[in-house]
Amino acid sequence: MEPRYERNLPALTEEACQILRKKRVLVVGCGGLGGHIIDQLARIGVGFLRVVDGDVFEASNLNRQLLSSVPLLGISKAKTAADHIARVNPDVAVETAEAFLSESNAESLLENCDIVMDALDNIPSRRILAAACEKANIPYIYGAIQGWVAQAAISMPGDHLIDTLYPEEIEITDKSVLSFTPALCASMQVCLCVKLLTGLPVETGTISYFDLLNQEFEQITIV
Repeated sequence: MEPRYERNLPALTEEACQILRKKRVLVVGCGGLGGHIIDQLARIGVGFLRVVDGDVFEASNLNRQLLSSVPLLGISKAKTAADHIARVNPDVAVETAEAFLSESNAESLLENCDIVMDALDNIPSRRILAAACEKANIPYIYGAIQGWVAQAAISMPGDHLIDTLYPEEIEITDKSVLSFTPALCASMQVCLCVKLLTGLPVETGTISYFDLLNQEFEQITIV
């Protein structure tokens, strides 16, 4: 076992660590959720990450986005994510797509990936990503944040979780996010991802819902 992964043991077996080294994960979004997701996946030893974001860092990102800093304002989020991975774990292979997710590129972005991490911040893009995962028969790890609230779930092909959570008429107006909320949500998403990739038991079709202001946690059955 390489020294960088020694502290994974015995929480993960050596066999599980080797499995992760062979897995390919797509992360769509390199901002609040995505930065933490990318960092954690690289540190735990997932072998391949494809990171997608067409945006650049701006001042309003600095309150919560792990990869952002003042010197990086105006710099590509996807490129910054790749540079961060190289510094954290150069053994991780990285592909970057400096593009926004769309119906025209979703299929190609999912190609040859084992699982998809949703680090998006809007409902239309989530619908596109969920539909592409359904078509490609790939598991989808959902995460969403707002203010003090975080929620995460696994959506397996056939679950149609996003359709259930976000009916057509829904509109989100509160876009506040605190520094700690994406860190918690991303940790839950990566936990679900690692368990699913290594064959550990997971519960699908349920939402893990965290209300940090009121210190409440619920497991809600959705599908």
